[in-house]
Amino acid sequence: MKLAPHLHRLGNDIVASYLIDLPEGITLVDAGLPGHWTDLQDELALIGRSLSDIRGLILTHGDSDHIGFAQRLLQETGAPIFVHAADAHRARTGEKPKTPMGPARLRPTLGFFAYGLRKRGMRTQYVQDVVEISDGDVLDLPGAPVIIGMPGHSPGSIAVHIPAADAVCVGDALTTRHVLTGREGAQPAPFTDEPAVADASLDRLADVSASWVLPGHGAPWRGSPADVVAVVRAA
Repeated sequence: MKLAPHLHRLGNDIVASYLIDLPEGITLVDAGLPGHWTDLQDELALIGRSLSDIRGLILTHGDSDHIGFAQRLLQETGAPIFVHAADAHRARTGEKPKTPMGPARLRPTLGFFAYGLRKRGMRTQYVQDVVEISDGDVLDLPGAPVIIGMPGHSPGSIAVHIPAADAVCVGDALTTRHVLTGREGAQPAPFTDEPAVADASLDRLADVSASWVLPGHGAPWRGSPADVVAVVRAA
């Protein structure tokens, strides 16, 4: 799905990842679920590109619904997989602390898990070889993505600012659709390791200049990061 020049979304409001298409190649942000591999290939065909045009994949964190096709991409193309050092172990092994589910409603929760099954979420391959990154890094990838540390959802959660696409991908630093309640609108994400830390990290988004805020779950936010932060805190 094309959102804007150079900017495409894979998946849907349940689980999403992003593709930045520039003349020098493609940068991916997150890898959704394993079954999104087909979505990736379909989107590449639509824009006349191929797997060989992908220069790298940045993971906003190491949870299984964000690393879905990362290992397959690595095996088939050799494109590097980038993840914050504090989430590298999670991305390699799937090991993470148990967090309370919080509020949930039956139908949205079942829909989330059913979608995960359809997209082969139970067959996630963890990523055997990652490139560790840090807050403030500017990666040598199309669009020169800037890494913004956003700890809280996980220790190594990040946002990825791509000025060339006028966008910032925020992973699960916030959500615009709660996968367990179905509630829409900007709000804190569920399954967060440290909610208070995640809330404090939102200050780091407020100064980012972008017209798109792109969560891992929910509809893209068309507006400034400062505005979406205000709405999340109000929620």
